[in-house]
Amino acid sequence: MDIADFNARWLAAWTAKDVDALCAFYAEDCVYRDPQTAGGLTGNAALRAYLTGLFAATPPMTYTPDETWPIPGGFCGRWYCEIGPGGSGGRLRGFDLVVLDGDRIALNEVYVHQMPA
Repeated sequence: MDIADFNARWLAAWTAKDVDALCAFYAEDCVYRDPQTAGGLTGNAALRAYLTGLFAATPPMTYTPDETWPIPGGFCGRWYCEIGPGGSGGRLRGFDLVVLDGDRIALNEVYVHQMPA
């Protein structure tokens, strides 16, 4: 698998707020954790419900891949995110730990940092 390509397509789906496309990246029994779901979500249905609410409540966000590193069973990826048009709502730097089951995400842990204005 070309992890840089996978990561770029995955982040493009986040930018598009495309719940169907995003859920297709994840295994049915996936585990997802981000700062808002530190206890984690289990399963594609729970992830779908979370993303639907999240995307309805957030402004446009543009995710730009930075680097990826292969690890046994997956990869780590760093990205930047501009919130709102042209980053008017701020910028984030994020990092994903991704464990794959075949070509689908079994575990995704997201770490995010606010960037200075």
